[in-house]
Amino acid sequence: MEKTNIYFDETEDIIDIRLDNVFKAVFTRDTPASKIALSRLISAIIGREITVITISANELPIDNIRDRQIRFDVHCRAETGELIDVEMSFNPDPFEPIRLEFYAGKLFTGQDIKGAKKNYDDLKQAYQIAILDKERFFEDEEFSHSFEYYDPIHGVSLNGKSRIITLELSKLEEIVEKSTDEMSAQEYWAVFFRYLTDKSKRWKINKIIEREDGIAMASEVLKSISKDEIERARLMSEYKYELDLQSKLVTAERKGIQEGQNYVLELMAQGLSYEEIRKKIEENK
Repeated sequence: MEKTNIYFDETEDIIDIRLDNVFKAVFTRDTPASKIALSRLISAIIGREITVITISANELPIDNIRDRQIRFDVHCRAETGELIDVEMSFNPDPFEPIRLEFYAGKLFTGQDIKGAKKNYDDLKQAYQIAILDKERFFEDEEFSHSFEYYDPIHGVSLNGKSRIITLELSKLEEIVEKSTDEMSAQEYWAVFFRYLTDKSKRWKINKIIEREDGIAMASEVLKSISKDEIERARLMSEYKYELDLQSKLVTAERKGIQEGQNYVLELMAQGLSYEEIRKKIEENK
């Protein structure tokens, strides 16, 4: 495919690719640019060249944006059989690490090897990939981690075929200041996701686009979405719905906690003992 000359002007209004529904819209379109971008992204993250050949339809079609699920993942299979699930999480939950372990297990064990001529050696590698924004989940300063089964006492790997890979976009303060000549492909993608909407860093994004064809392809798709007012409105409507729902749940939880605290204080003011207060609370459940 001929390389496209893509450039982001400092004043250009670009929809945020870190919004998970926008992320999926960019990487699951039935276009050469989208397919190449997804293959290059995954190759950079896992550290070796792969080509995505299929994307599983685990949700409603991408054009039906209003009716899709809130959590958008890109579930695909590589040309050599690897199973890969990629998620962009703009507002990851505190339980994200254990959630990733759960779905990595399901991804790996979902393979069918019941055939008469198959055994465990026929299982393909499975990668659960999470690009995490906003929060820091691991105590070190490394933005990228690859997890697998190993013996932590003796430092021996099981050499299994399932991997959990995370990119923490909140840890790029030093990396974004590096020269693009010194950046790895993985760092290109991480900086692109984190700083694309930061207009003061547009010059750095444009330099990265010049060096990485996959990011140029993703930018081409993103530009078309940003210019398409109808699609842009739908994507933002989906994002607003998610934030509204999240806000309502948090508000209800906080209100319930405050009401509970007020009730306990009221009972304490009546001079009731701890056991009497506990009994009252149990009766009102």
